[in-house]
Formats: sequence, structure tokens, C-alpha cells
Amino acid sequence: MTADEIAARLAQVPGWALVQGAIQKHYGFSDYHRTMAFVNALAWIAHAEDHHPDLQVSYGGCTVRFSTHSVGGLSINDFICAAKVDALLP
Repeated sequence: MTADEIAARLAQVPGWALVQGAIQKHYGFSDYHRTMAFVNALAWIAHAEDHHPDLQVSYGGCTVRFSTHSVGGLSINDFICAAKVDALLP
């Protein structure tokens, strides 16, 4: 994807940022149980889409990072999955 394509897609997924060649967003939660519920729901989406993000999980949150290894950068699928993850939360 070109820089202009990435910028246009980022505008469609608020809160996501381009960080070292991937798109990334942190989701904060009040406790570990809620964090893990989110991670499990995200895992279901990742499995259904066959597109698996890198996750950094802590007591009060999870950082989600998408990139497409097969293209060595970003693809439209990263942004589709980002939007689906966002849809998990109100």
C-alpha cells in the first residue's frame, strides 16, 4: 500500500496508528478478566479471517498490532480486521 492509501484507510479506523510498518491500537480495560474476554473475542475474529495480529496483553489492556507478513507490510486485510476488532466494543 502507498502512504496515501494507508492514510486514507487509517482515517476509517479511529485510534489506530502507523507504528514501524504496522497498524496498532491499545485497548484499556478495568481488570484482567475484561482484558482476556476481549482477547478471546479478538482471537475468534482472527481465526475466522485467517489473519492473526501480534498482541501485547497486560492486566489492564491489550495492544493489537496488524501487518501482513506475506506482503512485507500492510494490506487491506489489516484495516478490515482492525475495523472488526473495533466493532467488539461499544
